Amino acid sequence: MNSIKTIITAFIVLLFISCSKENIVDRNLNIAEDHYSKMVTAIGKTDKNPRTIDKNGNLIMVNSGDWTSGFFPGCLWKIYEYTKQDKWKSEAQFYTRNIEKEKFNNTTHDLGFMLYCSFGNGYRLTGNSHYKDILIQSAKTLITRFNPKVGCIKSWESNDRWDYPVIIDNMMNLELLFWATKETGDSTFYNIAVTHANTTIKNHFRKDYSTWHVLSYDTATGQVLKRNTAQGYEDESCWARGESWALYGFTMCYRETKDGRYLKQAKGIAKYILTSKNLPEDMIPYWDYNASNIPNEVRDASAAAIMASALYELSTFVNNPELNYKESADRILKSLSSPEYLSKTGNSNFILKHATGSKPADSEVDVPLVYADYYFIEANLRKLNIETKN
Repeated sequence: MNSIKTIITAFIVLLFISCSKENIVDRNLNIAEDHYSKMVTAIGKTDKNPRTIDKNGNLIMVNSGDWTSGFFPGCLWKIYEYTKQDKWKSEAQFYTRNIEKEKFNNTTHDLGFMLYCSFGNGYRLTGNSHYKDILIQSAKTLITRFNPKVGCIKSWESNDRWDYPVIIDNMMNLELLFWATKETGDSTFYNIAVTHANTTIKNHFRKDYSTWHVLSYDTATGQVLKRNTAQGYEDESCWARGESWALYGFTMCYRETKDGRYLKQAKGIAKYILTSKNLPEDMIPYWDYNASNIPNEVRDASAAAIMASALYELSTFVNNPELNYKESADRILKSLSSPEYLSKTGNSNFILKHATGSKPADSEVDVPLVYADYYFIEANLRKLNIETKN
């Protein structure tokens, strides 16, 4: 009899744990659905997409050429993925359509952010052949910015400060190129992506796996001319969102290539983040890991959301008992799901609070940011997928 009671008790405990795991995801994604339903109603049928709010709390909308334009339709696609409701598919299709012309935009490296987050999610979820054509053209446009001597895709146009700038954020745009090779069979996209990733490993990181933000290259020799951290505290500091971009980017590269170099890089970056003496107890990083006024510095919920999503994926590739990537991601998600960071009302209908764009430029400091919401939703979906499979 006692053994039966023990079995029943154990079953109830496991059921409770399982429900608890599901509840945080369901609660977060239901809040996301509620917020973005209100957002869609508030902005109406417009050719612009929401990005953040200004210092007076007013919603800031951006045109299709803004690097963040793909995140709002991306959020709608991910809500559709969760709900399977046609109304979300319809809304996602509308706001995705606004960005199509950027498939010919050869002035930026951000086509992955703009088009893969929107059309890429749309194609993955619907198989729309028109979306596929747009994405292939986008990849063709993106690789025009690749310089084989440098071994990288150029991020911005040359200016007085940088001759050939390459930023760590660029790692995120390589996913579009990996996708293009799988869809077309043309290895050109793949080869450019891995060359960029390999050059980034070689030049963009310090020995402790922290990253600079911007490198400037000499196009004649391929040598590095400058290493700067433009959106961080100082050149030798570690800008939090940049480190999260790096973690996510190299985890994705390992997924697409199964090259052990990328897994090693992702693990090194994760170790830098998770063992940082300046990572707060709630695991929501300050805007820079080396900012001068810690603990009296603003946080960056966007860096945390990107980090959580990346750690969930990394946990599916390698088991690290010391750092436990899944457990770390759960802790981050729990903090982001708390009233301190998750908005139940107001916040111009964005989900997360306390994100930071560019502190040195006093731009988008301690505000909601659409890409924080995007990776927060993605992190919840990844957690759900992992735990459903288990």
